[in-house]
Amino acid sequence: MTKKPKESYEARLNVLAKELKQLQRNKRILTWKRLFSFLGAVAAIWILSAYSWILAIAGGIILISLFVYFVYKDLANSNSIENYLLLISINKKEQAALNYQFLGFPDGAEWKPALHNYANDLDIFGRASLYQYANRSTSEQGNKLFADWLLSPANVGVIKERQDSVKELAPQIEWRQQLQAFGINNQLKLKTEKNILDWLNEESKFIKNKFWVILRIVFPILSFTVLGLYIADVISFDRFLPIILGFLFISYWVSKQIMPDYIRLNKITGELETLSSSISCIENKDFTSPLLLTLKMDFNSTETKASSTIKNLKKILDRLDYRLNPIIFIPLSALVCWDLQQIFALENWKQKNKTITATWFSSLANFEALSSIANLSFNHPDWSFPEIVNDDAVFIGEEIGHPLIPKEKRVTSSFSTNGLNQISLVTGSNMAGKSTFLRSVGVNIVLAMMGSPVCAKHISVSHLKVMSSMRISDNLEESTSTFYAELKKLKEIIDAVYANEKAFLLLDEILRGTNSADRHTGSSALLKQLIKHNAAGIVATHDLELAKLSEDFPSNIHNYHFDVKVNNEELYFDYKLNKGICRSMNASILMKKIGIEL
Repeated sequence: MTKKPKESYEARLNVLAKELKQLQRNKRILTWKRLFSFLGAVAAIWILSAYSWILAIAGGIILISLFVYFVYKDLANSNSIENYLLLISINKKEQAALNYQFLGFPDGAEWKPALHNYANDLDIFGRASLYQYANRSTSEQGNKLFADWLLSPANVGVIKERQDSVKELAPQIEWRQQLQAFGINNQLKLKTEKNILDWLNEESKFIKNKFWVILRIVFPILSFTVLGLYIADVISFDRFLPIILGFLFISYWVSKQIMPDYIRLNKITGELETLSSSISCIENKDFTSPLLLTLKMDFNSTETKASSTIKNLKKILDRLDYRLNPIIFIPLSALVCWDLQQIFALENWKQKNKTITATWFSSLANFEALSSIANLSFNHPDWSFPEIVNDDAVFIGEEIGHPLIPKEKRVTSSFSTNGLNQISLVTGSNMAGKSTFLRSVGVNIVLAMMGSPVCAKHISVSHLKVMSSMRISDNLEESTSTFYAELKKLKEIIDAVYANEKAFLLLDEILRGTNSADRHTGSSALLKQLIKHNAAGIVATHDLELAKLSEDFPSNIHNYHFDVKVNNEELYFDYKLNKGICRSMNASILMKKIGIEL
């Protein structure tokens, strides 16, 4: 029997806590081993030197080697401890997210477009948004891609491929969390990707220049020849020193030539480690769904694994950092012109990988975004994968709920609209649930169009683009009133309808910024116009007169309502969608409650 999400996270935390405790115990033991092996080496050299320097050196080498071994073991153990702490943190955050305590996740405000068909109305970005609730990507590339998926519907084929991928990844909780943990430290940034790709697209300045090719070969030959002559006493120190200083001067001049590349790339080694570890996590995992297999193949398109190739780039950049240690860098510069050797290694790496590196960033971002949706699916086993139908403007939903409302507070409704020329008119009193219902439908369409499961028992939906006019505000910078801002939004919707775009409209209290007469006249005219041009969608309104349009358009306008019950001037809402026109309103009661005398 499959464990519920809460039980799974509790079990994971128990296992991780036990393993972390063992790792911390190992760290204490390794600390003592390091100490005793070092002291033993010192003692062995001191004691054995009284008998034989050969024995002293041999014993010292053995014990120092043991000390170095324990240092590396301790480093690996410390990395494991850090990894387990990250995994524990991930599971605790998911536990909190199950209780809708998710404000600690990034809210994606940086990806929110100034103008968009529905992003503002449906709370896609920002505090307590769908992005904040669902996204678990760690790289900026993954974050941006997840945002793009929320903003633009995928085509039908891609939606089905993503659904299959999500179904495969959802139960793989350990793998998904490990991929997430690898990406938390040294976050991959878009700026870093741009720096790397810009560098890759630039012409190689050293390996294609004969002067540098010759210098790279001749320099170490000459320097080692001079060193050999000095050791053999063929030349004196007085002659050896100025020659070596000359070699150092040449190396210094070479280092100045490669400085632009060094400055561009020297700070990305931590991110390269993240990239390599994340890709290795994918390379070592077997997949069955077509999309995941295709994405994984992007990391195996060369003879060497992508993770190893990136690690090699990191090693080259680490070797360039030897310049920060004069004790090592000065001899290497004098003998082999160290920076020149590394820039050749760097440009050779560029030549081999310049056409495929961008794909690695893109494929990793896709894995992160798919893993985020899989996490959403795992956390909500009661959600369902929508059926994407071929007919136009179909939305058939059973027990639709808003994904950002906790399950114990969420009230679901069933609703369907089938085809073009269909407008569902929703009336109801204030606070009865009209706007929440519109957002429930809209958000679930957005989820469906990105390949995610939906917060409903079942949804069948056409390939749709949501367009909404719900949350309108003025703009002082543009000297735009609320009413004019809404008119601009409505014009975009009308233009889309005229262009026969597959748009599903969500309109809440249209033309609210004008007087009642003009509002009714304009709303009525707009609805007739939408019907004439084969529009489909939902319109919420307080205007009961609008509902009478169903008498003139019985096959095009369908009335629904949210009811309110009044008992001793107290309001009771059930937040359930009902067919027909609302017969009870509550505005007067609410006005009395705040002290308006009616």
